[in-house]
This record gives sequence, structure tokens and C-alpha cells, in this order.
Amino acid sequence: MSVRKLKPITPGQRFRVVNSFDAITTDKPERSLLAPKKKSGGRNSQGKMTMRYMGGGHKQRYRIVDFKRTKAGVPAVVKTIEYDPNRSAFISLLAYADGAKTYVIAQAGMKVGQTVTSGPDASPEIGNAMPLSKIPLGTVISCIELRPGQGAVIARSAGTFAQLVARDGKYATIKMPSGEVRLILLTCMATIGAVSNHDHQLIVSGKAGRSRWLGRRPRTRPVAMNPVDHPMGGGEGRASGGHPRSRKGLPAKGYRTRSKVKASNKYIVERRKK
Repeated sequence: MSVRKLKPITPGQRFRVVNSFDAITTDKPERSLLAPKKKSGGRNSQGKMTMRYMGGGHKQRYRIVDFKRTKAGVPAVVKTIEYDPNRSAFISLLAYADGAKTYVIAQAGMKVGQTVTSGPDASPEIGNAMPLSKIPLGTVISCIELRPGQGAVIARSAGTFAQLVARDGKYATIKMPSGEVRLILLTCMATIGAVSNHDHQLIVSGKAGRSRWLGRRPRTRPVAMNPVDHPMGGGEGRASGGHPRSRKGLPAKGYRTRSKVKASNKYIVERRKK
């Protein structure tokens, strides 16, 4: 995957860095795996705005992605690598030997024509999904379940990956993308390899209009508000706003909000670095 810097022939292209999409093999999605995607514009059922800075954007259709990989032992051929407007990673269309078709998150290095499988008998190769009990130690993994049968919830965005560090009893020790070290049950599934489109972080939109295409409306800075609207508002002239905090008054920039009595704290071996 690579990126391209555009020539500044217009103001919007002066700083624009785009994805070259050289890994994409088709621009036509599988129709049977598309679902309508309704947009609320941040309004509730009464039409009142309950979420700010949302609205507009290009019409999108949701791609139904298989996060569970439950077809154990059935080989599948990678038919396409596709763009998905609903996520930063690319997706792959798999055609199973029994005739079924599903979308999965594409791993870096996945190629069209490659055969992938899932289940405890799969080999630890890129794109295969296996229980953590069967994956060799030190392997780079992604699309990890937190509870057995839940479906992948960890390391799903572009370029992310985790690492299987150790196994002890019924738990595996995983080093998460954030740097946190955590225990996860060995029966949880994970996919071998890092997520595709690792250059996503290098992309520069170039202009405000691209945020509008994505459904994001302009965001008002807290220091520009009045005191009634935000704790950082008000003051004479251009006041600094004081200590950074949220609209509800919670300190931002490093203040830890995780509960000290949360049940899942016992599974965290080492907290992420600040």
C-alpha cells in the first residue's frame, strides 16, 4: 500500500495526500452482502438534535462483514480486496467451497486467489482465523475476540495489530495495539497478520469539504463559547480557556476516568503508557 501527494493545482490539493488504492482489485461490491445505512443527522425520534456536529455526508451502504469466522474447516478463496466506506481497513470477499460468500477484514499481504480457512485445524498463515490456544507464541494477530463467540472487537482498524505474548492456564497474554497487556481466554478467535491499509495514518484530507463528505459538520471550539455553554468559555478577549476539560467538566488530556472497581480490571496485566 502506498500514498500519493497531489500537485498543488488548486488550494484544496495543496496539502492533499491520498491513498493510491493499488491494493484494491474492484470497485463493485457484492450486492448480496450490502445493507441500507440510515443516517439520523444527530437527531432523535422527535427531530431534536442530541448529537452535535453530525449531518450531511455521502450516501453509504453497509457491507455485512463476518467478524465471527464460524465456518471452521471450510476453505475459502479470496475473490477481491475492496474499499469499505464504513471503516479505515480494506475488506476481502471470500468465496467458500460450499458456495457461501462473506466479507472479512483484509489482512496486510492478503492476495486475490489465496486460500484461507478458520478453526483449530487451520495453519498459522496470513488471513486464517484460529483460537488463541493454537496460535504460536510471538505471532502478530488482529481481529481478536474478547469473549468466545462474540466476534472480533480488538485490532480491527487500518494497520493495527496485537501480539500473542504468552499462555498460562486458560488465558493467553496479549499485547494490545495501545500497549496494554491483557489476559484473554484461549478459546477466543483471532486472525493471523496485521490489518491492511497501514498507510491510512499518512492521509491528509486537504480541505474542510472532505469532512463534510464524511458527515462531519464544523466543530465549535470550547474557548469560543460562552460560559453558559462550556466550562472553557467566556472571558475578556482571547482567553486561554483555563484547564482543558469536557463540556460536563471532566478534566481532559491525561485524566483517568476508568473505574477502580471495574470487573475487568483483573484481566489487565499492565496498563497502557501515557
